[in-house]
Amino acid sequence: MSGLQPTATCERLRPFGTSIFAEMTALANEHKAINLAQGFPDFDGPHIAKAAAIDAIQSGHSQYARMFGVPVLNEAVSAAFKNSSGLSFDPDREITVTSGCTEALAATILGLLNPGDEIILFEPFYDSYRACVAMSGATARYVALTPRTDGAGFEFDESQLRASFTSRTRAILINTPHNPTGKVFTRAELELIASLCLQYGVIAITDEVYEHLTYESSLPHIHLAGLEGMRDQTITLSSLGKSFSLTGWKIGWAIAAPRLTAAVRAAHQFLTFTTATPLQIGAAAIIANPADEIARVVQLYRSNRDLLSSTLRQLGFRIYPSHGTYFLMADHSSFRKGSDVEFCRFLTSSIKVATIPPSSFYEHADLGRNLVRFAFCKKRETIEAAIDRLKLLSHS
Repeated sequence: MSGLQPTATCERLRPFGTSIFAEMTALANEHKAINLAQGFPDFDGPHIAKAAAIDAIQSGHSQYARMFGVPVLNEAVSAAFKNSSGLSFDPDREITVTSGCTEALAATILGLLNPGDEIILFEPFYDSYRACVAMSGATARYVALTPRTDGAGFEFDESQLRASFTSRTRAILINTPHNPTGKVFTRAELELIASLCLQYGVIAITDEVYEHLTYESSLPHIHLAGLEGMRDQTITLSSLGKSFSLTGWKIGWAIAAPRLTAAVRAAHQFLTFTTATPLQIGAAAIIANPADEIARVVQLYRSNRDLLSSTLRQLGFRIYPSHGTYFLMADHSSFRKGSDVEFCRFLTSSIKVATIPPSSFYEHADLGRNLVRFAFCKKRETIEAAIDRLKLLSHS
């Protein structure tokens, strides 16, 4: 018995522990805190999607869908992507429906990378990226997004990015709009990335789940696949949940040329094989007929962002502008409450507002030590209630 390990978890996944989202949500529930930690809306998604899913259930669509998606959803995703990018992708040969973008990421990385391959990640990153790379046996190289000296958001160092490309680089993963920083990558930044991908023969994987959630006309979302030479060298990943407030449906997709789609499907078929049939049908209904749903949500989130930013700045936080997503990054160091983890635990237990400590999104955790991430994808009254509680910081 003395040879037993304290955990049966494999070595590849042991370093990651429990997801920070699960940890902070559990802490929020324990302390009855307002949850501005995990990124999910506290309101329901559009009726058209729910009605179509209910009708699909009542009409007997209860068996496995095609491995790569029900036809009506593949067609809706293809049409929507052509509308936003100008690019045509065949619904059957070049679009794969997955169980959320998280599964699309896993299927892409597992299907594409071999042990010993290198993939470039920007840090901070969504926490599943690093775990997926570990499961693939590949090696991650990191490029830091750091706060600009003028406070106008986050940027990367071009020389560091160039140095990260080597003869072993297989892929680069770009998340834009970016969680957790709220950064929207500029055309110049994406053109630089594209030029390096073409120079080194590197595949670009883009996580674009926040593609519709941008707030400044001067910083629109740009599809990397639409840049010259990148249509057949990019795997574009996105999902239903963020744009249409249906995060629990877990409907995502991967868009790529056939040779890259083959890699995604090689893993996808053995991960989930397919995704819930009625929910795919409901997703197709809202994607094909979004009406003003996205504009309505963007208006709410922009207003929430502005109110929360103003209040936090008055309380003593240094605010980094959120140009996209529904997250806001702030520097908490003026409160002298320790690291980001210590500060977020204090906020949750004493102020009753839960947030996310972003150091868990970094390979080099010290880069996130002074930062805190707020989610503003909530009803207006939720944001206002959180602000009332956050004002207690002025007395702490």
